[in-house]
Amino acid sequence: MTGSFPRPGADPFTERTPRVVAARKLTRRAERDRTGRFLAEGANAVEAALADGTVYELFVTSRAADQHAALVDAARAAGVGVSPITDRAADGLSETVTPQGIVAVCALLDRPLEEAVTPAARLVVVLVDVADPGNAGTVIRVADAAGADAVVLAGDTVDPHNGKCVRAAAGSLFHLPIARVRDVHAALAACSGAGLKTFAAHGYADAELDRVDLTEPTAWVFGNEAHGLPADVLDRADLAVRIPLYGRAESLNLATAAAVCVYTSALAARR
Repeated sequence: MTGSFPRPGADPFTERTPRVVAARKLTRRAERDRTGRFLAEGANAVEAALADGTVYELFVTSRAADQHAALVDAARAAGVGVSPITDRAADGLSETVTPQGIVAVCALLDRPLEEAVTPAARLVVVLVDVADPGNAGTVIRVADAAGADAVVLAGDTVDPHNGKCVRAAAGSLFHLPIARVRDVHAALAACSGAGLKTFAAHGYADAELDRVDLTEPTAWVFGNEAHGLPADVLDRADLAVRIPLYGRAESLNLATAAAVCVYTSALAARR
């Protein structure tokens, strides 16, 4: 479907074509929130969007159309308008140094907190005040790979529809429920209310990861890259847990720590 956009024409759109100009504005969060749309760039993200999301329009260069003919055909079969664009227009829609030339305009993926975190959930990931979109996207990808039921972005965590986050998630953004909530305590309460034990990842915790029972339904809570989790969040969690470090590194970065914790839970649940 083409939504409020006019029907695509046959000639390649340039960077000055109104629909390209409108789509380029979606690189800004305010415009994404206003329109309820975002850009998914690259074959992985576009494939996932066509399979699991709502796609309004697909922009594609002639080179990318040749490389990803099956995706273009799938979009047309789904009734999605396919708009040819010039390389320069693709540059304007991309936030990367080397654009892939295939970009989908998609509906935002937010779910209400109560829909994302339900009593059926066994594993949920909560990000609190995470600032780097690459980290957020990587954690979403990890959560998807580990079979998590949802990801909750709480407090001042970056917009998951940010271009860098979408690319880092590599299509996983479309595979599991994503909820955004400003109130961190509401996010924790929702997890507890759904029967999940909340584990806060904290480098100075007494409890070590390899000594914790992770067979119960669990919500892992991760904090800001520089400052970690606030004291009030640590207090509200059921248990603070640290990853033991056996070498000389002082710490692990957020995405790596999340991968270790979330996969440890996933493996424990499947033993």
